[in-house]
Amino acid sequence: MEAELATLAGAGATALVQAMATDAWEDALQQVTQLFRRTDQHSEVIALAQTTGDLFSGATADPTDVTAQWRARLRDLLEGDPGAAGQLRAVLAELVPDADAGGGAGPAASPDAEGVAVEVPAAGVRNSITGGLQGNVIQATSINSLTFHASSLQSALPDPDGWPRTEDVDPVALGVRPTYRLPDLPQLPPYVIRDRDDALIAAVTRAREAGGLVLVLGEPFAGKSRTALEAMVQGLAGFRVFAPARGTDLRGLPALLQGRPGRYVLWLDDLDGHLGDAGGGLEPRLLAQLTALRVTVLATMREDAYDEHRHTPHGRVLDLATVVELAREWSPIERDRLARRAARADDPRLGEVLWAGGPEGAAAYLALGPLLWDEWWRARRADRHPRGHALVRAALDLARCGLRRPLPMDLLVKVHEGYADVTGMDRESLADALAWATERRHGLLRFLIRGTGDTWRAAPFLRHAAARHDTLPPVDGQIWGCALEVARTDDAYDYGAIAAAAREAFRRAAEAGDDKALHNLGVLAESLGERAEAEEWFRRAADGGQAQSAGRLGRMLADRGEGRAAEPYLELAAEAGDTEAATLLGKLLRTRAERWLGVAKEGGSAEAAYLWGDLRLAAGDDTDAFDSYHDAILAGCAEAAGRYGSLILLWNEHKMAAVWLRRAADAGDKQAAERLYDNFEAPPSLDTVETELKEHAAEGRPLAAANYGVLLELQDRPDEARPWHVKAYESGDPYGAFRLAELHKRAGEPGEAQAWYRKAAALGHPGAERALGEDPGAGAASGGDTVSG
Repeated sequence: MEAELATLAGAGATALVQAMATDAWEDALQQVTQLFRRTDQHSEVIALAQTTGDLFSGATADPTDVTAQWRARLRDLLEGDPGAAGQLRAVLAELVPDADAGGGAGPAASPDAEGVAVEVPAAGVRNSITGGLQGNVIQATSINSLTFHASSLQSALPDPDGWPRTEDVDPVALGVRPTYRLPDLPQLPPYVIRDRDDALIAAVTRAREAGGLVLVLGEPFAGKSRTALEAMVQGLAGFRVFAPARGTDLRGLPALLQGRPGRYVLWLDDLDGHLGDAGGGLEPRLLAQLTALRVTVLATMREDAYDEHRHTPHGRVLDLATVVELAREWSPIERDRLARRAARADDPRLGEVLWAGGPEGAAAYLALGPLLWDEWWRARRADRHPRGHALVRAALDLARCGLRRPLPMDLLVKVHEGYADVTGMDRESLADALAWATERRHGLLRFLIRGTGDTWRAAPFLRHAAARHDTLPPVDGQIWGCALEVARTDDAYDYGAIAAAAREAFRRAAEAGDDKALHNLGVLAESLGERAEAEEWFRRAADGGQAQSAGRLGRMLADRGEGRAAEPYLELAAEAGDTEAATLLGKLLRTRAERWLGVAKEGGSAEAAYLWGDLRLAAGDDTDAFDSYHDAILAGCAEAAGRYGSLILLWNEHKMAAVWLRRAADAGDKQAAERLYDNFEAPPSLDTVETELKEHAAEGRPLAAANYGVLLELQDRPDEARPWHVKAYESGDPYGAFRLAELHKRAGEPGEAQAWYRKAAALGHPGAERALGEDPGAGAASGGDTVSG
């Protein structure tokens, strides 16, 4: 399918280039722009059409590159909307008729994904601005894979009666860079008066009376074309405008205009493309002839081109120009005019420029922003800059959440790895991605703007563009989670406002059927203390199969004593791997089991008495456990023999314990057999116990260091015990600190003892907490009891 679309795009590019050279171009333009009318490439397609028209009028543009651009645009269209393939085929059927049908477009080329061969007839080229015909100056030759056939050096210039009047010209067609379109608004936002407008209108007014060349000079994206055309509309009202393509032979103009009534203006956008006499460009003699006819020549030029051509033979006409320089950066007065214009104009584009435009100027923001959005969006493909795209998208999505201040690169890296729809990121290093994202485009705008240190934010033009493009997916719930966490810990942000925005985003996703959004709504409500609402969201999400919501809901129900209701939700979460839910579920089930086993025990069940004793023993209640085991034994439950014998052993009833343990061991109770062996058949010596404990302590086993220290204390070796207690404390065992406190107390060092009691209490040791609340005598007695126990 992908290869078929690529082939169709190539055929489309071929047909379009062919049509440019025929009278069919106007129909072709209308059909092509209709195909792109609902895409964000509409303005760029119009600009590309102008470039193609320039190509066939003798410009130096690379024909292969022009065709490749058309192929790329059409490929993007087809990939985004495969349904457009049928419409494109219909256009091709009209633009490339069969040879038998007598079509004048020549034989259809055989396109492929890499290049096409184009046969262009020798007819005149239709000028896409004026509607007239321009002479074709491309000689019959082969340029890469494109073949062109042209006739004469010069053909007739268009009839001046067909030139549009100044008030009817299309600024975009005459070179003004388009910005993004908004429904029910003009293609361009309202014009804002520039500081140099008075000087420019004065120069145009003088040229109106006497003719001559007026040149608006400035950097790229300074707004030269828009400013010059506004001056033309004001100062040259009613004039007819001729806007030739680059390289058009202008030598026939004086003769064409001689003796004609009316006034005329020659518009030369990017004057460097119209200089010199070798190809019929503007030069002093031609300018003199036009001035004699009171023709106003209004032109624009980039500063670098001016500097390049100023002192060359073909640039001598620049000495005759009235030059008005236009700065790219807007002055405070201009920005004030922009603010007033934005306030009274119902056009949000001016407001965006006022709010987000920087030193690059309003014209650059409006014209370059849409081009860069397209570049950034297309960079997501694996063969372009997918990691750079994702890195910028991370900053953009966090800004869409409300985090518009510079953010740490670590956060952007964390977020950008989560875009599952961006493939091929492993092909681009993080360093290369950052370099691409922070590079100035046209020396002006970047995608990422650096803050303090290693912090970055998305460029404002991206944030505004994101609000207009439905191609960008909604912000994912995990990214909202990151944003909420940052806002919760950073006082620079209004957590309540960001939480409200998150809630609205989650609601929209939930209404669209996203169960994860239901969970997110629950988490958000819980973080805001809205437990009832949180519970409702978690319940809806859990009923939809969200295990994490089930775990949250189960914990909430258990916390308020509704254990039975919590159990199915906790089980769902536990089966999905939630260990906390599994633990809580086990505790709830144990409580229920203890209750019902207690009922069965009271009813006389020996097995219930045995199992109930196990639960009480696990809870640390050895007295109730013993009684229950005893009841089980009396009822003849042999399974309780091992437990019963173990408890008797703890109470030093060795002979009786041996009897019960032997019974259990003989029945296959391994624990009973081990206890029988350890206590009656092969009791370990003190040396063996010390060696084992010392090895365990040296290996760093939990609790072993303190136990070994206690053993040393019992052997009256306190000095050897101290370092093991210190090691225990340093490993997080509060018992080590408690034993050190006891040793200091016995040594008559109450200050040191108090310090170690506090350390043990800080780690939660209950004996230390009791000691701190008693006098030294009571504390010592308590400590002594603890040691002996």
